[in-house]
This record gives sequence, C-alpha cells and structure tokens, in this order.
Amino acid sequence: MPALPSSIIEPLWCQFEMLLPPVEDSHPLGCHRPRVPDRIVFDKLVSRLVLGGAYTKHADDRVSATTLRTRRDEWTAAGVFAGLEQAVLEAFDWLVGLDLEHLSVDGCCVKAPCGGDNTGANPTDRGKSGQKRSVLCEGHGLPIGVVLTGANRHDSPLLRPSLERLSRFGFHLPETIRVDLDAGYDSSVTRDLLTELGCHWKISPKGTYIKINHTRRWMIERTNSWHTRGFGLLQVVLDRGEKAQQAWTHLANAIIVIRRLLKE
Repeated sequence: MPALPSSIIEPLWCQFEMLLPPVEDSHPLGCHRPRVPDRIVFDKLVSRLVLGGAYTKHADDRVSATTLRTRRDEWTAAGVFAGLEQAVLEAFDWLVGLDLEHLSVDGCCVKAPCGGDNTGANPTDRGKSGQKRSVLCEGHGLPIGVVLTGANRHDSPLLRPSLERLSRFGFHLPETIRVDLDAGYDSSVTRDLLTELGCHWKISPKGTYIKINHTRRWMIERTNSWHTRGFGLLQVVLDRGEKAQQAWTHLANAIIVIRRLLKE
C-alpha cells in the first residue's frame, strides 16, 4: 500500500524529477552494477518520511538501505529537497495566492532518541533527547519556514530566524504584516523585534486564557499537527545530521502544500 495517494505522489515526483542533477557515470569499464532508478528511491524516501522507522525497514530486493542514504545525501547536496519546497510554494502563490499578511509562529517539541544536531534535553519529556521546530505559517496555515533546534531552547529567541525565512520570497511581501503569537512570546523583546521588522502583532497575554478559536493561532497549531500526525519521521526524529533533518522537513512541507493545492 503506497504511503501517499497517486494524486499527490505523481505531481510531486514530476516536479522532483525536474530538479534532479544529471548523473555522471565515470566508470572506466562501464561494468558496475546498474544504478537503481530514481523513482524507486524517491518512493522509498517518501514512505520512510510518512511511516517513520529505520532505512533497513524500508529497504528491499530493489534498493538497499545504503543506497537510500547515499541518494538522500546526493540530492540534499544538490538542493533538490529545498528546491522542491520552493517550487510548490511558488505554484500555490501563482494559482491561489499565499496570505503573507497574516503570519503565525510557534514551536513544537518532538522526540529525538538518537541525539545528534539540533537536539537537547526536553524539559517536557523528563529531560530526554528532543528537537524543537519553530514553524512559520501563512494565513492559510501552510508552512513557509522551519527552524530546527534543541528542545531545551525557548521559543522567543527563535522568532527572528523564523521570520527571516520570509526572505525566500524576495521583495514580494505585503506592506502590512501581522504576526499572531501565544503567551510564550509576550515580552518587550518580542515587541521591539516586531517593531524593528515593521510588523504588527497580536500576542496572547500571559496569565489570561483565550480560546484558540478566537484568534488566528489555531492555524499554526493545525500545521504542527499536520507535521507530527502526518509524518512519522517528524514525530520521532531518527537522523542525526542537520542536512538530513532539513531535507525531511522540506519534503514534508512540499507534500502539505501539494495536498492543499489539489484541494483548492
């Protein structure tokens, strides 16, 4: 059973294939084992992203775990995963339109039992190794930027690098931008930063209960749920290297945008 329906995986692969770098075969005799087709590797990587688990669990007689890792690193170095995310965001902006006037930022802590880059002691999980994703989403709830760090980091210092992810759109930004934040960002430091960046804000005050459906923050909570409930590899981080972690995040965001684009 495929990890994703064909209505999503096929357009995703078409765009992904266009970004793949050309293969250079420099073997002097040309007698090495034939290269595993990119489509097979791509389907296996998507399955691992959705279902989670080790590479050996997804390897079979067609492709080995070593080939999956090697091809992942090859495509990551070529910027294919980041390019795919950028391409689908631009497609959504062209066909539907990204709502960059209303932004939300929030952090989400997940387990990272293998440790590695961007991990730390999770104070909400008895000090076990964990990772925090600071997610920036636009008015439709689509993720347009993710910052990875250790679970022991506070949300507030991650606000600037999260908002700086808007640079991917160049100068095509609205004149007025409002950022919705929860009580964890309620400080003068946050307000000074948003003033410096020329953004308006709506921050839930500390010590006051406000129903989430009375604000626009429910969209960022839904986005975090899409990440953790839709992708097993984002719920439990198993890769230790930062480049691999970023690659899985780019691929997951691209799938979310493609799914929303087809729905629209």
